[in-house]
Amino acid sequence: MKPSAQTARRVAMRLAFALSAAGALFASPVSAQAESYPLKPIRLVIPYAPGGSTDATGRLIAKSLSERLKQPVVVENRAGAGGSLGNEAVAKAQPDGYTLLFSAAGPLAVTPHTYAKLNYEPIKDFQPVMLVATQPLLLVVNPALKVDSVADLISEANARPGKLNYGSFGNGSAAHLAGELFKSLTKVSMVHVPYKGSGPALIDLVGGQIDLMFDVFSTAAPLVKAGKLKPIAITADNRSSQFPDVPTMKETDVKDFDAGTWFGVLAPAGTPQTIVEQLSKALNASLQEKELRETLESQGAVVRGGSPEDFGRFFVAEYDKWGKVVKAAGITAQ
Repeated sequence: MKPSAQTARRVAMRLAFALSAAGALFASPVSAQAESYPLKPIRLVIPYAPGGSTDATGRLIAKSLSERLKQPVVVENRAGAGGSLGNEAVAKAQPDGYTLLFSAAGPLAVTPHTYAKLNYEPIKDFQPVMLVATQPLLLVVNPALKVDSVADLISEANARPGKLNYGSFGNGSAAHLAGELFKSLTKVSMVHVPYKGSGPALIDLVGGQIDLMFDVFSTAAPLVKAGKLKPIAITADNRSSQFPDVPTMKETDVKDFDAGTWFGVLAPAGTPQTIVEQLSKALNASLQEKELRETLESQGAVVRGGSPEDFGRFFVAEYDKWGKVVKAAGITAQ
């Protein structure tokens, strides 16, 4: 015997109500957690050892974010494998907003192209939250090298092909890729000499064991001011107030040169959008603080900020750009 139309409607309504209640039951903890976030300390993973420029910037961000979110933001340094160990730890963490990554361009946009296999996929496994800052590189030379401009450097390299050595703070680092990009655009021949960090490379550059280097502004600038290194270009859109006489690369004969490093905050993929937006709002507010901005700018950084979507587009573009450079240069992890 078939049920009446009225009975069928009642059954359908009860079923719909039951499904709705079940959905609310399962969804409510996640929704409540996102709405009341944060309820406990947040872990900010930095994939480098303490003391470097990324670590220093990350700690400034952690301090400000802690004050704004009213919860401790605890820095955890997870160095190793070119930054990939720290990235992997965050990629595999629960996407609940309590584990975040403060990373630089290297392990996000370069390392994935130099290693045959990694245990994470940057584009797939991370949710961009905010681009904190970009930091240009200074093209510096040993004063004994008789060049005063990029044009002079190109002429010198062409006159002595394969004789000039450029240093970097590691195979696949921003300094290495900048050198390879320079070689590609100018068609000069130079020899790459990798070091385990910017410090050792700069010591040899000052000592004359190598001839030039694209170094992070914050570490090269003090040696320039001390007269131990000569700057001939900066990889920024505008000249630096600290070195107003040093031209940008775009003002030289290598107008298409675009290189540098950057810092950003990311969360594991799947982090609730409400949490991502809350973090983005807090971080953007942090970047308006006078002390934080002045500290970043004193290191040569360009304060950025913006939305998660802005960072996402920037991230993909950087990932693709450096992937092509790595492939063309045949760079592999060592």
